[in-house]
Amino acid sequence: MKSSDLAAVRRALWGAADELRANSKLTAVQYRQPVLGLIFLAYAEYRFEEVRPELEADATARNPVTRQDYKAKSVLFVPDAAKLSALVALPENLDLGEAVDVAMTAIENANPELKGILPRGYQRLDRSTLIELVRLFAPLPRQLDGDAFGLIYEDFLSNFASQEGRLGGEFFTPYSIVRLIVEVIEPYHGRVLDPACGSGGMFVQCAKFVERRHESATRQLSIFGTEKTEETVPLAKMNLAMHGLSGDIRLANTYYEDPHKVAGSFDFVMANPPFNVDKVDKSKLAAPARFPFGLPKPDNANYLWIQTFYSALNPAGRAGFVMANSAGDAGHSERDIRQKLVESGAVDVMIAIGTNFFYTVTLPVTLWFFDKGKAGTDREDEVLFIDARHLYRQIDRAHRDFLPEQIEFLANIVRLYRGEDAEIADGSDVLLNEHFGVGKYVDVPGLCKIATRAEIEKQGWSLNPGRYTGTAQVEDDGDDFTEKLAELYEEFSRLTDEADGLRVKVDGAVQGILDA
Repeated sequence: MKSSDLAAVRRALWGAADELRANSKLTAVQYRQPVLGLIFLAYAEYRFEEVRPELEADATARNPVTRQDYKAKSVLFVPDAAKLSALVALPENLDLGEAVDVAMTAIENANPELKGILPRGYQRLDRSTLIELVRLFAPLPRQLDGDAFGLIYEDFLSNFASQEGRLGGEFFTPYSIVRLIVEVIEPYHGRVLDPACGSGGMFVQCAKFVERRHESATRQLSIFGTEKTEETVPLAKMNLAMHGLSGDIRLANTYYEDPHKVAGSFDFVMANPPFNVDKVDKSKLAAPARFPFGLPKPDNANYLWIQTFYSALNPAGRAGFVMANSAGDAGHSERDIRQKLVESGAVDVMIAIGTNFFYTVTLPVTLWFFDKGKAGTDREDEVLFIDARHLYRQIDRAHRDFLPEQIEFLANIVRLYRGEDAEIADGSDVLLNEHFGVGKYVDVPGLCKIATRAEIEKQGWSLNPGRYTGTAQVEDDGDDFTEKLAELYEEFSRLTDEADGLRVKVDGAVQGILDA
C-alpha cells in the first residue's frame, strides 16, 4: 500500500472509531483498552495468516504444524475463536461481547507470554458500538501489512493521549521527542532500559532506529522496562508485540523497587519520568547504589530519577531523558549533585525544547543526555548545549512537534560535535547548509554552543542551554493569540536565563567584597 493511501486509512480508522465513541456513553479512558485490543487481534490474525501457507506446505500427516512452529517464526498462534474474521461473521443473536472476551482468553491460552495482557469486559460496551468496531477492524488483516498495524496502534495511542490530557501524557511520549532522543543516543545494539516506560514508545523507536540501518531489532536489542501503573503495562506489552518485539516489562514503582538490578547494567537508558514528584519516602528507596551522588534534600524526585538513569549505565553507556527545566538550575543540594554529574564527564548534550510539545505540560522542557563513553576523549571536559525552542511545527493551537528534517538537523548538530558524518535522508541538508556550511561543527549564537567544564562552573553549574547559547529571533506571525503567548513566554524564559547568569556574577562579586 502506498504511503499516501496508508495515511488516508489511518485517518479514516481513527475518525470512524472516534465517531463511534462520541455516540456512545464511554469516556476516552473507558474506550481506549477495548479498541486497542481489537487492533491487536487484527494484527495477530494478519501475521498468523501470513506465515500459515508456508508452514502448512512443509507439514506432513506425521509432522503437522504446531504452535511451536509459529513461535519459531516470532508469530502468535491464533485459534479460530480468536480471529476477527470469525467474530464479524457470528450470527447477530449471539453475544458478541462475550465472544470477544472468549477470543482474548483463547489467544492468551495459546501464547503464554500474553497471559493477563489483553483486555476483557467487552460485554460492557454498547452492542451496536462493539458491532461497528469489529466491522471496522475485521477487514484490516487482508488490507494492510505488518508495519501498518504498528503505525495504527501508535496513532490510536497518540490520539487517546491527546483526548485524555494529563492522564494521557502519563502513558505516551510524543513521537517526535522520542525520535530525537533515539537519534542522539544511537542505540545500535545492546541492553535498553526505560524505568518509566508507559506504553513502550521508547522501545519501539529504538527498534525502528536499528531497522533503518537494515539490522534486526530483535537480534540487536534486549528490552527492559518498569511501569508503576497496572493498566499501562498491557499497553506496553501489546505495543511491543505489535512491532514484533518482546521485552521484560515489570509492574513496579522505580522509587522503591529495582526488579532489573539496574546499577551499571545497561548500554542505553531512555525515559520521560514524572516531573517534580513530591512525597517520595527516601527512607524506603531501593538500591542505594542508584544514587551515587547523594540524596537531594528538597521534597522533589527529579534528582532521584536523574541519578537512576546515570547509575544504570555501564562504562560506555548512553542515556537520554526528558526533564523539567527547573532541574537545570536547581540550587543547594541539587546543585551539588549536578556539579558531581558534570565533573564525572558523563553529561554530554542538553537540548532546550519549546512549549506545547507534551500532553501533560505546556511549559518548555529540557532533554538531558549522558555518555559515559566519552571519558578519556576530547569531549570529556565539554557539554554541547542546543536551544531548539525556536524549532517546531505548529499542529494546532495547543500542540507542536518537530518535522522529520528538524529532528535530523538537531541530531546532526550532535553528530558534528562528536565528529561523525551528518545524515540527510530526511531533508535536513537545507538547515545544515544554512548553519554549518563548512560541514564541521561551529558554535551558532542562539542555537548551539560547546561549553567547557570551567565555563559551566562559572555559571553556577547550570545546565540550562539558554545560559550558553544566547538568544535567537523567534518568528511571530501576529495572528494567533495562543501562539503569540507561547512565544512571549519563550522570550521571557530566555531573558530569565540571562538574568540568572548575571545574578551568578553579581553574587560572586559581592561575595568577593564581603570576604575581602
